[in-house]
Amino acid sequence: MSVQAFGALVRAHAATTRRLNTQLIADHGLTISDYEVLLRLSWAPDRQMRRVDLAEEVLLTASGITRLLDGLERSGFVERGTCDTDRRVVYAVLTEAGRTKLEEAAESHFAQIDTLFAQLEGDELDDLKALLEKLSEGEAQSCGPPE
Repeated sequence: MSVQAFGALVRAHAATTRRLNTQLIADHGLTISDYEVLLRLSWAPDRQMRRVDLAEEVLLTASGITRLLDGLERSGFVERGTCDTDRRVVYAVLTEAGRTKLEEAAESHFAQIDTLFAQLEGDELDDLKALLEKLSEGEAQSCGPPE
């Protein structure tokens, strides 16, 4: 039974991610991974993170985060920052344009999420949230930039 439940969770994740990704690209030119990186940078102190730490948080390899950040840098949403005490450390820094893009994308992204979950009835959404939080050991985070 647990294998079937896990399979359903993986399929649901893939389907919802695909739908949300397609809509974010169409509406804002951002992938869901771009959105997550901008979001995590918006939460970080001074809106910056070491690239290696960012890669770990978004589950990307060093080369994967480099490719993703290169695109965000070309768009002006992220810039490179240096460390005063260690020249080997490189930061990803959220720019003002990146913060603005994130806020714009968050508004429609939340609407997309609401539409997606509108198919659940009654207490199903509360039950789903509780079950997923139980599986993630309370690691729930917001999907939006800090206010």
